Amino acid sequence: MNGVTYPLEELRSIVAKVLMAHNTSEANARVVARALVAAEADGLGGHGLSRLPSYCGQAGSGKVNGHAVPRVFEAAPAALRVDARHGFGFPALALAIEKLTAVVPNMGIAAAAVMNSHHCGAAGYHVEELARRGFLGILFANTPKAMAPWGGYAGVFGTNPIAFAAPRRESDPLVIDLSLSKVARGKIMAAGQKGETIPKGWALDKKGRETSDPAAALEGTMVPMGDAKGAALALMVEIMAAALTAANFGYEASSFFTADGPPPAVGQLLIAFDPRPFSGGAFEDRLEALLAAILTQEGCRLPGDRRLRLRRMAEAEGVTISQSQEEQMLKLANAT
Repeated sequence: MNGVTYPLEELRSIVAKVLMAHNTSEANARVVARALVAAEADGLGGHGLSRLPSYCGQAGSGKVNGHAVPRVFEAAPAALRVDARHGFGFPALALAIEKLTAVVPNMGIAAAAVMNSHHCGAAGYHVEELARRGFLGILFANTPKAMAPWGGYAGVFGTNPIAFAAPRRESDPLVIDLSLSKVARGKIMAAGQKGETIPKGWALDKKGRETSDPAAALEGTMVPMGDAKGAALALMVEIMAAALTAANFGYEASSFFTADGPPPAVGQLLIAFDPRPFSGGAFEDRLEALLAAILTQEGCRLPGDRRLRLRRMAEAEGVTISQSQEEQMLKLANAT
């Protein structure tokens, strides 16, 4: 790839400075920058630096409160409520992780409901942190409308990611991270930018008809992964991430991409388990037995293998971004 390569720490510093130049506190900027650069290092560009211009625009307009300090409330011994206060989702989820880490060893399981939140980036980023602390983690997140209920044509649900992570004895955590649309919306946007068509079955136009036109697809809705089953899962996530947290539903939330409009005020539900009491201490052995059974089959690999390989390369060699990305980033950094 042609472009410019940055060591991870230098890129984090630049991204933080960009955010600070756009009405964001230093503390929040550093948390957000770490998450964006981590996504870039893992090859998840749709949750990496591509988000920086929209984040800056929204912090600048006040759609995102870049100075928000999230608050946590204990609703019950193992139930926390975290108010993101219309700030970035990352500081609120980081606070949730810290609080869950303190509660779970005593309770065995605990959950944090995050409200008044924003885009949470790569969902696996958050549950991986729980797994590195020895816990099983599950995250449900709702997003602005992009999918219709099965048989419908008007957007109600977002692409609504689900993420799961499990700690391993001598390896990086197992992380499973997926959104519930058949393909990422970014693929449709990229096809439109290149003047290409998209395969039928990816999206519907605004009247609910299959389309191969990216522009019509972006005006319409995404097809859920697994068709009717995927739509049912999106409904489940909407309930867990929005109804349970008293957040906006996808059809009520404003866009994550534009600077106009009110805060999205979406929700996330983060659940942490201590696997030891549930398994009688046998969890690690049982997990490794299962993963070994998968890997004995030729051609099989574990979820996240590519992501971890790219991460190791980025840690050793840095992250390469395009010249246009660098120009845009530096222009944003010098904004007043």
